[in-house]
Amino acid sequence: MTRFRPCIDLHSGQVKQIVGGTLGTQASDLRTNYVSKLPSSYYAWLYKQSALSGAHVIMLGPGNEAAAQEALSAWPGALQLGGGINQTNAKHWIERGAEKVIVTSYLFPNAKFSMDHLGAILHVLNHDRSKLVIDLSCRRQGAKWFVAMNKWQTLTDMEVDQKSIELLEPFCSEFLIHAADNEGLQLGIDEDLVEKLGQWCTLPVTYAGGGRTMDDLEKVKKLSSGRVDLTIGSALDIFGGQGVKFEDCIEWNKQQSLE
Repeated sequence: MTRFRPCIDLHSGQVKQIVGGTLGTQASDLRTNYVSKLPSSYYAWLYKQSALSGAHVIMLGPGNEAAAQEALSAWPGALQLGGGINQTNAKHWIERGAEKVIVTSYLFPNAKFSMDHLGAILHVLNHDRSKLVIDLSCRRQGAKWFVAMNKWQTLTDMEVDQKSIELLEPFCSEFLIHAADNEGLQLGIDEDLVEKLGQWCTLPVTYAGGGRTMDDLEKVKKLSSGRVDLTIGSALDIFGGQGVKFEDCIEWNKQQSLE
């Protein structure tokens, strides 16, 4: 069933909502939709109180480790952590309270997919794929999508398609896929990508990028036949948005469980 999945995006130690495609190396290029005055632990607590499992905490660049730890400590064993995850720190974050770690760039040295790097991550996780989420966040190139790394600025050699999904599914427990071109713009989801993910993926998959109203949850459910979950960020009222009420998302999940 399609669920609403919450998020905590961290940038420079604060909870923020950012236009994903502007997250480059030049600070002047960054477009920020919202900067919270509340700590990351507040959002972790809120999700716990609302029984919203499967939330992802993403460290967008350096300087976010303390804020990440604060969120994990507020709800130990329940949050997924991503951002700079590699073979040297993956086990560390699991030990410090992450339910799962999310990996992207480490799998693509020199922007090329490395099965050796995937194996190294799994090795430090004791080959427990239930602890690993593979992030295939991507950018659209014509009618295709390619995994984007390095703050979504660098395209890799991996096309997001049925072949790559089938290659990776035996090594992880789920996928997280941001449509980087839509992220933070509140201009609607990438419907083609959502539909394809529903066809390709047999594991749980969370789509993020462009969600702006409650209708998008229904749209994702229909397009993916209930196989894809949706994260809504900038449009959510708890992040300063006006398109979606957090309480409505809680009720949506409850309704899906009843159905």
